[in-house]
Amino acid sequence: MSVVTRNQLLPGVFLTSVHTKKFKSSMLSMTLLTPLKKETAAVNALIPYLLRRGSEAHPDMQSLAAALDQLYGGSIEPAVRKRGETQCVGFVGSFLDDAYTLDNSGVLDHAAALMGELLLRPYTQNGVFCPEYTSQEKANLTDRIRAEINDKRQYAVSRLVEEMCGQEAYGVSRMGREADVEPITPQSAWAQYQTLLAHSRLELYYCGSAEPDQVCFILQKALDGIPREGGYTVSETVIIPQAETVRQVAESLDVAQGKLSMGFRTGGIAVGSPQYPALVLCNALFGGTTTAKLFLNVREKLSLCYYASSSIDRYKGVMLVSSGVEFGNKQRAEDEIMAQLEACRRGEFEPWELDGARRYTVSSLLTTLDSQGRQEDWWQAQAAVGLTQSPQELAQAVETVPVEAAIEAAKALSLDTVYFLKGMEA
Repeated sequence: MSVVTRNQLLPGVFLTSVHTKKFKSSMLSMTLLTPLKKETAAVNALIPYLLRRGSEAHPDMQSLAAALDQLYGGSIEPAVRKRGETQCVGFVGSFLDDAYTLDNSGVLDHAAALMGELLLRPYTQNGVFCPEYTSQEKANLTDRIRAEINDKRQYAVSRLVEEMCGQEAYGVSRMGREADVEPITPQSAWAQYQTLLAHSRLELYYCGSAEPDQVCFILQKALDGIPREGGYTVSETVIIPQAETVRQVAESLDVAQGKLSMGFRTGGIAVGSPQYPALVLCNALFGGTTTAKLFLNVREKLSLCYYASSSIDRYKGVMLVSSGVEFGNKQRAEDEIMAQLEACRRGEFEPWELDGARRYTVSSLLTTLDSQGRQEDWWQAQAAVGLTQSPQELAQAVETVPVEAAIEAAKALSLDTVYFLKGMEA
């Protein structure tokens, strides 16, 4: 059994601690939360990779690797995430749990100190980030941004979000734009790093066997000297309840298969809303599982799509449908997707559909508890929006929510944008 606690360690510094003896490893993350803006998204995404290149005491990757080897082969990886309209940048570390060391040595203490060192005392040259490291990491970030287009399924969804939310911060990629990477200098990255460090909320997460009080003490020591100058509030994500009109957007690339993506507003329902469990069940019935209407009818029965599924961004209040289609089947597939949504709005569910949707969703939420990575992702996201609901609590809510509530959630959905990625000759 695990116990979740939350404490404020310093001004604007919060710790979510999961005390459990379930795992042989412990997980620790440090995440700076800042408003997602197109002007700063790229440089913010670059910073954790620059910090991970070296610290004052460990100025290069070789010495950092040696330090991690001393911690039973632990790992510290940069992380760049988007939670609604908040950009989250920092590190996620995984280490052997103290309960399993050979000599009862305190791995957590040394691991936290190393992560604090990377965050607060990076390797510098002439008072700013190392020019060589900056140049290399800029090239790596550009490659990561460009690589998104190679996964056409994900690219189509990203372009849908960009078009659908072009006037909202949510339309900005978590990694920023390629055009904004090149102008970054060691000086400008350092200035933005100082701003993040002084004014961003810092969310810490720990999962392992150490007692919460001990974790608090260790992390306070690791973060000693962190500049805190105020302004730690996270901007609230703007949720637009209804679509005013339906936009149709088409783009041509050298692809053999069309990608049809459709974005819906959820009627203002998002995580934290009383109706959110109903929306989760609605998504599972509509397109979130292999027993959902999109999969069974649009893909299997009618063979209009190579794949068809729906997902929710719980922080933004949008539902996204992703499908792969033959170029000539675009309109038929779009019409059938909407027809299946209408079936959900009419409550046309067989008992096995409802049972399958509930069991799949509940099982998926509960399996979060079996993975330290998924738990970290869950609690870091919850902390970013100020919520404390656990996966178990949401699973229980979904298990008991009436099907009538899921029907009402389906009725609240309104189609906002349709994005179609087609071939050059289509």
